[in-house]
Amino acid sequence: MNFPIAIYNRERPNRFLAAVSPILAVILTLALGGAIFAMVGKEPLYSLYVFCVEPLLTLRGWGELGVKMTPLILCALGLVVCYRANIWNIGAEGQLIIGALCGGYVALQASPDQSGLFMIWVILASIVGGALYAGITAWLRDKCNANEILVSLMLVYVAELLLSWAVQSPLRDPQGLGFPQSPMFETAATLPIMIPGTRMHWGGGL
Repeated sequence: MNFPIAIYNRERPNRFLAAVSPILAVILTLALGGAIFAMVGKEPLYSLYVFCVEPLLTLRGWGELGVKMTPLILCALGLVVCYRANIWNIGAEGQLIIGALCGGYVALQASPDQSGLFMIWVILASIVGGALYAGITAWLRDKCNANEILVSLMLVYVAELLLSWAVQSPLRDPQGLGFPQSPMFETAATLPIMIPGTRMHWGGGL
């Protein structure tokens, strides 16, 4: 059977579409978001204003934006390297969790009079932890020919379970009133890294 439509690979990417696609994605996102707000009985323009403009009007809003944005940017930068190497790593969330868990553990070892240079060890621990966790997927792919998509995805759930175990057992805050959380970093080390008036530190997130 002959179909009237055929699909062919482009010899070279279309530069115009490459430039317009991000702008078109933003426009479609705003349009669909406004339509969804209208369907639930909310004013579309005001709702979009609350989501897109209002957070940028205060220092606290910028701080919350930085806290939410930093892990997404870290994951995106790591995935760019993977995708350029034609490796479909979709376990960035798990690798971020393990990196944060390792860095958080090191941060909790700091004493109140610790130098600000201690943050170097925190960053290195985060990098090593995340890289080693990603290395599990790479090792299974190389030695067992395991599918990196499935392995990296399943390891996300393992990382979440490890985090849940850590904040309820070895890293649990003895003064946390029973909540599954670790001690606050500012009580473990009084390092001048927090931006006043926000939950964000000079590294971007919290």
